[in-house]
Amino acid sequence: MAKETGISAFGAYIPRLRLKRQAAAMANAWLAPALIAKAKGFRSMANWDEDSLTMAVEACRDLLGPDDNREHVDSLAFASTTMPFADRQNSAIVAAALTLKEDMRSWDASASMRAGTSALIQAFVSARAGEGSALVVASDKRRARAASAQELDYGDGAAAFLVGQGEGIAKFLGSHTLTVDFADHFRGASEEFDYHWEERWIRDEGFAKLVPQTVGALFKKTGAKPSDVKHFILPCPFPRIVGGLAKSCGVSPDAVRDSLAEEVGATGAAHPFLMLAHALEEAKPGEKILLAQFASGCDALLFEATKDIKAKVSHRRGVSGHLSERQEEENYMKFLVFNGLIEWEKGMRAEQDRKTALTTLYRNREAILGLVGGKCSKTGTIQFPRTRISVNPNDPAVDTQEPYKFAERRAKILSWSGDYLSFGVNPPNHYGMMVFDEGGRIMMDMTDVSPGEVETGMLVRMVFRVKDVDEKRGFTRYFWKAVPVR
Repeated sequence: MAKETGISAFGAYIPRLRLKRQAAAMANAWLAPALIAKAKGFRSMANWDEDSLTMAVEACRDLLGPDDNREHVDSLAFASTTMPFADRQNSAIVAAALTLKEDMRSWDASASMRAGTSALIQAFVSARAGEGSALVVASDKRRARAASAQELDYGDGAAAFLVGQGEGIAKFLGSHTLTVDFADHFRGASEEFDYHWEERWIRDEGFAKLVPQTVGALFKKTGAKPSDVKHFILPCPFPRIVGGLAKSCGVSPDAVRDSLAEEVGATGAAHPFLMLAHALEEAKPGEKILLAQFASGCDALLFEATKDIKAKVSHRRGVSGHLSERQEEENYMKFLVFNGLIEWEKGMRAEQDRKTALTTLYRNREAILGLVGGKCSKTGTIQFPRTRISVNPNDPAVDTQEPYKFAERRAKILSWSGDYLSFGVNPPNHYGMMVFDEGGRIMMDMTDVSPGEVETGMLVRMVFRVKDVDEKRGFTRYFWKAVPVR
């Protein structure tokens, strides 16, 4: 008899900045007046120091919470079509930032909008085989040409699920996959942007035929009734046809979930995850959730919310929490700069070699990627970075420090500066001394702040971000930054 598996926890991340679509449409009205038809609502907009990897880390942190003990995670899958490294395991960086145990499996899933759902299906297969709990996260930060429809349609975001044996909060009932080389869009290995094919072909030959075929096979495999589905999830660039597709699958059009298009946009491989996380926030015990993702065929997964679905999780912000934290952005030029869509004068202060010594990065990987410092086992003194000799002036003990994780601990700003002189993508550069409540202090950058917002004594939390990019060699360097607790 097959073992029951399910989703035991979920988390999400949506960048705080939301570009007002009307601002982008008006800026390009002289060139592409038809864009005004897409000027309603907002699209999520990652900060300059965010990418698919940093957003994946934040979604996983939303799931895992502040608990430092993460030994229960046995594997990690990171799904994205916009990974920062083509030949370096991106999931290993995510694992290091989360301070997961090193004797675990990790892998990257890419090259398709189905990357996330395919990784999730594989996680259930592994869990059913008794291979432990699996953390699956999907994240995307897709770039589009300026003045294109995709520029307004796309959005940035991430979501994560923890899968294991037992029903959890959402019991996994089954899945079905149809693999067909139907190219609705593609991006060549040397290209920066997606190339999209004709919409009517994608709609009539792709979605209209492949989705019902996959969903029908899923119902036959699981024995579930289409009429029992209360939440129908299908990311689709043609929102008007989703209700009809649901009906053709035997599902009530009333079950179709909000696509989050007006508040977030289409977040690529992460979008089915975001929509599922949003559904789990609102689902009631016993309700069935159908998730379908179209891309090179189709994945379809069926879940049933359990009695534990309404368990309150104090640390989780989820999709709803992030939606409520919107900061509207009307500066279209800022969006172009943040996404590398325009060449701008950076000045002489930007002329520096950002080569990373990989040997140093490896030796200090716990401190750099995991923000792990030290705590003296003799005096209790906490410090960053960890050294052989304690910084306690009254007892500089030697070799007494144990690993101490700062990432999930909050701090206050002791002193700070807003610097317009040093090079910055989003000036002024805010940085200062952060003093942690339990002890320890770190001089670090601040992010997601505006001029005049920072104050001494302000409570801050840590976030994993891009420190800088070595454009000459294509290497992205990461570290932690402080953001205000709002």
